[in-house]
Amino acid sequence: MTETSKTQLSSDDSYRAFMRLFTRHEGGLRCFVRTLLPSWDDVDEVMQDVSVAAWTKFGRFDPETDFARWAATIARYEVLNYRRTKARDRLVFDEDIIELLADECQDDFDRSEQERQALDGCLNQLPEYQQQLVLRVYTPGQKIKPIAEEVGVTPNALYKKLGRLRLILLRCIEDNLKGVRPEGELT
Repeated sequence: MTETSKTQLSSDDSYRAFMRLFTRHEGGLRCFVRTLLPSWDDVDEVMQDVSVAAWTKFGRFDPETDFARWAATIARYEVLNYRRTKARDRLVFDEDIIELLADECQDDFDRSEQERQALDGCLNQLPEYQQQLVLRVYTPGQKIKPIAEEVGVTPNALYKKLGRLRLILLRCIEDNLKGVRPEGELT
């Protein structure tokens, strides 16, 4: 293998790693940017700049740190740059307000990521059939009535079962966020 192909392989691996991380956190980043800008069109514009800036700086990203927080910091600066270019627009927030909102949103962003990880862990602790039921019901486009018929219960009974499962998951998530780790399967 030549030095050029080794560099290309390394670059390809780096690109794949970046794309995996960026796409995993893009929704949260979009929400973060949306709290700082007045319209979704502005968000789309800034997110393009965020993705380019993040890729450009990815070589300096420390994999031992939190990618979401790192990318949110880049997004914060891209919002400020965007704001400067739109300074004459009446709908642009003052820079101090953007800084304040960004600080608060970054904390919320971290909390959301912790909650998502706790949900994943708690969902994995449910027995397999309960996991499948929850995932199926919350898949976009699914309807309760056909699922209830397939499971052999009434829609009302399925709603009650889902309510109990949601409560179990909520308690597990709360325990995880408090640092209490339930052991074994949830029931």
